[in-house]
Amino acid sequence: MPFIPHTEADVTEMLAAIGASDIEALFEEIPVELRVRSLAGIPAGLNEQQVMQLMYARARMDGRPLNFIGAGAYEHHIPAAVWAIVSRGEFYSAYTPYQAEASQGTLQTIYEYQSMITALTGAEVANASVYDGATAVAEACLMAVRANRKSTAGRVLLPRTLNPHYRAVAQASTGGQGLKLEEIPYVRERGQTELEALAPYAGQDVTALVIQQPNFFGVLEDVDALTDWAHARGALVIATVNPTSLALLKPPGLWGQRGADIVVGDGQPLGCPLSSGGPYFGFMATRMEFVRQMPGRIVGRTVDLDGRPGFTLTLQAREQHIRRGKATSNICTNQGLLMIAGTIYLAMMGAEGLERVASACMARTSELVAALARLPGVRTAFSGTRFHEAVLLIDRPVAPVLEALAARGIEGGFDLAECYPELGPALLVCATEARSAADIATYAAALGEVLQSAPAARKQA
Repeated sequence: MPFIPHTEADVTEMLAAIGASDIEALFEEIPVELRVRSLAGIPAGLNEQQVMQLMYARARMDGRPLNFIGAGAYEHHIPAAVWAIVSRGEFYSAYTPYQAEASQGTLQTIYEYQSMITALTGAEVANASVYDGATAVAEACLMAVRANRKSTAGRVLLPRTLNPHYRAVAQASTGGQGLKLEEIPYVRERGQTELEALAPYAGQDVTALVIQQPNFFGVLEDVDALTDWAHARGALVIATVNPTSLALLKPPGLWGQRGADIVVGDGQPLGCPLSSGGPYFGFMATRMEFVRQMPGRIVGRTVDLDGRPGFTLTLQAREQHIRRGKATSNICTNQGLLMIAGTIYLAMMGAEGLERVASACMARTSELVAALARLPGVRTAFSGTRFHEAVLLIDRPVAPVLEALAARGIEGGFDLAECYPELGPALLVCATEARSAADIATYAAALGEVLQSAPAARKQA
């Protein structure tokens, strides 16, 4: 808390009101041998001014590097009004709006969020957010098994072009529940998942196919062909999408002949700062026919006894409200505050503003790729159309290059060595509208210096 208003007299009065002699009496149920009287290594307390000085000093130690990392979390410009509004007490400290009569403002905001997500994705109904993009994919896999009553296999196909962190979380979340997550390879030249990779599954029982658009490499998939392939074989389609890209790309609700069945993604690009990796928020939308299989909760619009419009929680199929065995999800957490930030961001940007951001991202990435690919020892990995990320191949191990760039104040990208060793030394780079032409020139110059300062790796025979 930034300010504790209670004086010693206030504390004494409160203790007297509850019949306690002192603060220690409040903890008398805890055995003495279990109490900690002091914390070794903890410095003495500081006053407010000293704490602020310390925190500013620590923040300065992090610096303000130029950031060219994407890989699922993106640095966008956030209008100052977004967090000025989100930080208001009625939003910042509000908890789950169980009491509709006392929570109409929060409920209306969530309802507007759901409406915006359905408009953005082309789906029919959205829930009131989930934890993050990775858990949204896992929840969607579990939901697909419940919703696809024609399938009994519990098999979900995950393209290797899906974010590797999403794949890991999906495996961890669903592995103990009997789901079979099977990996689909991609075409090396284009960084895409093609129908030929799905040929071995022809005639087999497949529950769902996950399609990421743009995929983890930043490349655009042939979503229409993949969606129609899945539907022709009785499988559901789970779309995981970057919300910013939907300002330019076809919404998942229009993929193929019938559209995706479940749409998920991470809402971080919508007004949420990077914050050292989180928290962010996940969004989830689906067809109305599957709404009772969707985890989380939904805010509905209705009228009261006097005919006035109002909002309330509905379809709360969570273990807090029904028997655990009947719940659609046992992950209670939804990032409500971040979801409200996303709502305000979308309301401020509007369709035209979001389209300008998406267009600027594509333009900046094209500039970045062109500038870096001109350097000796650097070339693009894939020929497919991209959004605002790209994979570059370099002539030496990536990790030392990134360390050298970091020493120059540049976060140069994401090393793909661990997740995609088959690519060799490969670097995933990203440029959003937050990067300027001067930033790109600075990066290109620094990378050129780094590549010249160390010998390239020898080509193996």
